[in-house]
Amino acid sequence: MTALSIINPVYSLSGFAVGVLVGLTGVGGGSLMTPLLVLLFGFHPATAVGTDLLYASITKTGGTLVHSLNKTVDWSVTARLAAGSIPAAVVTLLLLHHYGAPSHAALISTTLGFALILTAISVAFRPWIAAFAARLGEVSPRRVTVLTILTGMALGVLVTVSSVGAGALGVTALILLYPKLPTVKIVGSDIAHAVPLTLVGGIGHLWMGTVNGPLLASLLVGSIPGIIIGSQFSTRVPDRVLRPILAATLLLVGGRLAF
Repeated sequence: MTALSIINPVYSLSGFAVGVLVGLTGVGGGSLMTPLLVLLFGFHPATAVGTDLLYASITKTGGTLVHSLNKTVDWSVTARLAAGSIPAAVVTLLLLHHYGAPSHAALISTTLGFALILTAISVAFRPWIAAFAARLGEVSPRRVTVLTILTGMALGVLVTVSSVGAGALGVTALILLYPKLPTVKIVGSDIAHAVPLTLVGGIGHLWMGTVNGPLLASLLVGSIPGIIIGSQFSTRVPDRVLRPILAATLLLVGGRLAF
């Protein structure tokens, strides 16, 4: 079997479309790719989540390199998030393996649905959340550190089960915790944190047999050029147009999966 023979053009086209949207909006691919694989293509939720986690770890590695070169990653923030998320992801994987992830499709779908609803809310109200965070008083560095680790733990569980949360929810949490940190550094730190988290989650799902290799390859073939193209046009599409459309879509899809 040649490398080209495992590439499905339909999945690659879907990967391209999601890549363009990720480049345009900055919302993590898991919020878009995982429900697409479950609802449109009929993949088992565990397979969709596992494949998407490895897909995210590969695509976000490039973004981390760019942010690192531009010095837009606060590695102390990334380390605090990882201190909570990586152990939480490992424990979650062990529990999924013990109880059998493939046999808990309803649990994974419901978790994915609620994660999408939370993502929709964070996307829709992010400007107001940022304004609220800017008005908050000073919080002690120790408390911020503890809250960041706890946030990482919550993301570790959520991302491992649903593949959603490392992007929009992570950024929203960091805006509240670090209101004085420039937005570009919040985004860069969140992307850098997503790489080890999704890699650990993806490897865990690979171990459980819930990763589809040909699907992963097909998605990457389409999504990488899609992200590049979307990023080029991101400044030309008004945020006030994209944000409500994306939030409404995520809300509808999340409701479909959760209920």
